[in-house]
Amino acid sequence: MKLSIVIPVYNEKNTLLELLRRVQQVPLPKEIILVDDCSTDSTRELLGSLPADGDLTILFQPHNMGKGAALRRGFEAVSGDIVVVQDADLEYDPAEYPILIQPILANKADVVYGSRFLGGPHRVLFFWHSVGNKVLTTLSNMMTDLNLTDMETCYKVFRADLLRKMRLRENRFGFEPEFTAKVARAKARVYEVPISYSGRDYSEGKKIGWKDGLAAIYFILKYHFVD
Repeated sequence: MKLSIVIPVYNEKNTLLELLRRVQQVPLPKEIILVDDCSTDSTRELLGSLPADGDLTILFQPHNMGKGAALRRGFEAVSGDIVVVQDADLEYDPAEYPILIQPILANKADVVYGSRFLGGPHRVLFFWHSVGNKVLTTLSNMMTDLNLTDMETCYKVFRADLLRKMRLRENRFGFEPEFTAKVARAKARVYEVPISYSGRDYSEGKKIGWKDGLAAIYFILKYHFVD
């Protein structure tokens, strides 16, 4: 069993090396696939300076295309059995990979969502962000007939062969509702596990905003009707 950890990166020079160190410390067979989404800070130069490593693949997008596009590029390079989506900031803890993959290893799940709302420790931040997340998750559940608590979570872990059953299209944060809708349509077995969450505020580099929330509503409705 090998993990393929796909990490979309955009302007994360302050967190990237620490995040990479934490991922590399996870005591599991793995490959790490970093996809830079045409960063405008020094992230690309930082990636270019990393030493050659057989377990590390670095890909560069030709221009800024969004998280979903970066993930699709990374998924094309996957050679492992289980895929982990990992953001390049430090909001999610790679040390929790063993918890996330356990339902798959036990043959109970095809997909695992790491939920920030199932009781794990988390940094206290924005009330309205949590409300918005719950609204989007509820709407997604209504369309997919799933009962997730955190559709928008970064931590989506799944069997690699599931990628062959779906065609992903969205370039930005529409990846989250699109992936969820297509997981439901594929009749995949879905588990949730509690995770910790160390959220950051906008002064620390948080990127998602209210416009992305409105777009998510559109994508939830779109992929209820469109494959």
